[in-house]
Amino acid sequence: MSEALDKLEQDNLARKNAKEVENQSVKETNQVKRNLKRKKWVDWKAQDAEEAANGTKRAPFDPADRIKRKKSAILLSYCGAKYFGMQRNPGMQTIEEELFKAMLKHKWITEDSFEQVQIACFQRAARTDKGVSAARQVCSVKLPEELDLQAFNQDLPQEIRLFGVERVTKGFNAKDQCNARTYTYTLPTVAFAAFDEQHEQDTYRIPAQILERVSDTLKLYEGTKNFHNFTSKKNFLDPSAKRFIMSFTCSEPFQSPQGIEFVTLKVKGQSFMLHQIRKMVGLAIAIVRGNTTTTSLERALTEERLDLPMAPGLGLVLDTVHYERYNDRYGKDGIHAPLTWEAQEQQVQEFIEKHIYSNIYKTEAKERNLLDWLSTLHFHSYDTRRDEASTEGGGNQKKQNDDDDGEE
Repeated sequence: MSEALDKLEQDNLARKNAKEVENQSVKETNQVKRNLKRKKWVDWKAQDAEEAANGTKRAPFDPADRIKRKKSAILLSYCGAKYFGMQRNPGMQTIEEELFKAMLKHKWITEDSFEQVQIACFQRAARTDKGVSAARQVCSVKLPEELDLQAFNQDLPQEIRLFGVERVTKGFNAKDQCNARTYTYTLPTVAFAAFDEQHEQDTYRIPAQILERVSDTLKLYEGTKNFHNFTSKKNFLDPSAKRFIMSFTCSEPFQSPQGIEFVTLKVKGQSFMLHQIRKMVGLAIAIVRGNTTTTSLERALTEERLDLPMAPGLGLVLDTVHYERYNDRYGKDGIHAPLTWEAQEQQVQEFIEKHIYSNIYKTEAKERNLLDWLSTLHFHSYDTRRDEASTEGGGNQKKQNDDDDGEE
């Protein structure tokens, strides 16, 4: 009896220590953001002065250079491993900052638009967060009619590429007109091995019955459900906590160049919340491994507030944004092309394999992020979070971005 109590006390202490480390990490991140909050974007005046000292100077604005710009949709691919997300953030290295700098250099946007992108009607379809990549991100922005994509891409980092531009209707908005989003999560199959068994990541091969169980577990998420447990600071009664998952599937296993067996999970939904996909994947892994049962998933979709694990961000990729309704209405009007990007697909696929999936395979083989995370699953109770039940059910909450683009 005393041994059982000692073990329980040790587990509680380990759980408490893990929680303190997590809280400290969040505090440090928030402190960095506060310190950078008042920083400006790129200081072009200082940069011009520096270039002038080196004998180069930007030509003064000539009214004759005024360019007529029209609403366009752009197809963007990027590996987000070394970036602090898609969305522009003062003092941070982000995808949009690199994009806007190149656009300004090539006079796709004006200096005023660079300082305030709303002037150019810029809007992203999904706001991917730190470390998350995108295979087919779409943004809307006013651009000139004559564009040199090859020259433009030469001024982007090699892990960011703009593959296509299509003219769209005047009222088009990349986020509002998007009627669905598809994300993928690529991970080693050893993640689904039983928690009480020892396996090597390099040699493990997933049995057919476990693969079937993975598919069955993912299917439980499909439909319109309340996902308040799969994000942060969302009340069960908040209408925005309800999301429609159209499909959630698992690919056949395949081997990476390093010889590790992987699978790719693919989820399609109307929209996602911050951390939603990573928590859905995290709980599915815990269920298949035997750390908990499907009862936890059923309870997580009710008003209870549960303690659920969140999978690492490395394997998450924004795969596709869908515009079926827009394509049906305007794609065949003879003026606008459908936003299917079929002509660019081969280039996109080559980029994905070279810069996105290769990074996932190499990082997982070298750093074993997922294996480290698997060792923390037993710290979660998969039960009511009594420490936060009273604080997260309050009425006054800071509004969150609706898209899990914010992952992760």
